[in-house]
Amino acid sequence: MKVLLLGAGMVAKPLADYILDNNIELTIATRTLTKAEKLIRNRTNGKALQWTIDDIDQLDQLVATHDLTVSLLPYAHHVTVAKLCIKHKKNMVTTSYVSDEMKALDAAAKEAEIIILNEIGVDPGFDHMTAMRIIDKVQDKGGKIKEFYSLCGALAAPEETDNPFKYKFSWSPKGVIMAGNNGAKYLKDGEITELQTEDLFKNPLKIDFPEVGEMEVYPNRNSLDYIDIYGLKDVTTMYRGTFRYPDWCEIMDAMKTLGLFTYDKQSFSGKTYKKIMARQLDVYPANIKEKAAEQLRLSIDSPAILAMEWLGLFSDYMVPMDEGSNFDLVTDLMLKKMMLPEHARDMVIMLHSFLVENADGSTEVVKSRLLDFATKEDTSIARTVGLPAAIAVKMILDGKITDKGVHIPVSKSIYEPILPELEKLGIAMKEEWGVKESAKISC
Repeated sequence: MKVLLLGAGMVAKPLADYILDNNIELTIATRTLTKAEKLIRNRTNGKALQWTIDDIDQLDQLVATHDLTVSLLPYAHHVTVAKLCIKHKKNMVTTSYVSDEMKALDAAAKEAEIIILNEIGVDPGFDHMTAMRIIDKVQDKGGKIKEFYSLCGALAAPEETDNPFKYKFSWSPKGVIMAGNNGAKYLKDGEITELQTEDLFKNPLKIDFPEVGEMEVYPNRNSLDYIDIYGLKDVTTMYRGTFRYPDWCEIMDAMKTLGLFTYDKQSFSGKTYKKIMARQLDVYPANIKEKAAEQLRLSIDSPAILAMEWLGLFSDYMVPMDEGSNFDLVTDLMLKKMMLPEHARDMVIMLHSFLVENADGSTEVVKSRLLDFATKEDTSIARTVGLPAAIAVKMILDGKITDKGVHIPVSKSIYEPILPELEKLGIAMKEEWGVKESAKISC
């Protein structure tokens, strides 16, 4: 069996290792040949290839000569790859959210008798599978899910929270900050709550996570979609959220209020960070830190002001770019000051919390937790994204997953083969059943 992996980014190593270690032939095609060669590590069943998405003819040939294609390309390119997989009747796996354009290929994928499996990472992916295992178990016994909170965070390990943001990036900051520009929508006690982007970080949930401590949670995009995806027709509360350490939400809210995440292009030529901030606040540059605190109605020693000062936004340093947006300015500073150092530990934490109404009318809370740290070989985010996809690849090739069409991993036929294999690799949720209703989450 031959697998084609498109892309050699930050989550590719555990995926490549798993496939190669299972004696499957793997071709890694990517823009930077040395990255692919580093992943292959001279293993005889691996091959590295320099390729870019512009070369559709070569991609067509590669898809045709492999049994399955894994796309770790930017999500915008997945549909291009999927159409070639349909053309050549080859299976496909991605870790990205399924787009409407991808969903539209379902009938064609079924006709080609292939599976295009999306969202098989950690969030989305592992969250779907571990939630559906509980939901199916409850519903199989005649019970109902009344409330469901699904919370996840990819973070630095506690010993790495040594900056005011208490955050370090294990991949590009741009994706994290862009997600913070979204709004959010969720269901609470039968009522829909819709937050505009300016309110996203206001009033976060406070959750005490065992072995980590108190965390903040802000809502993640549109939770309402998952009522149908998970088959929760009786649910009155549906909330998906993102974990962060304390103070993150105050800092992000303040920076958004000052317009520091906007995308409008402007000139930075010959300007210091202090002067850019003064222009943004429409004030004279002197005492810019105090003026920012005044505009935000925060104390001078508040977490938000200290974080912006530490990042360098009030400094006399020259901005190193002639033109860009405030978003570019901030993420450039984060890239320089907030990347997770090599060999430092990251972690992924996840919590599912259900309020269940059993068939006999009794209620209970069911909680399911993941606490995963980096290993000596791999970051936690790479493991928890890459390994579900890698196992799915093997299960498809082995004929243990036989679904056809465009899918995400919410059915037993997909999650039942994958979760036990992940548990063997140390990625497992700890489930608690029969918890008292007083322990439920409330937003």
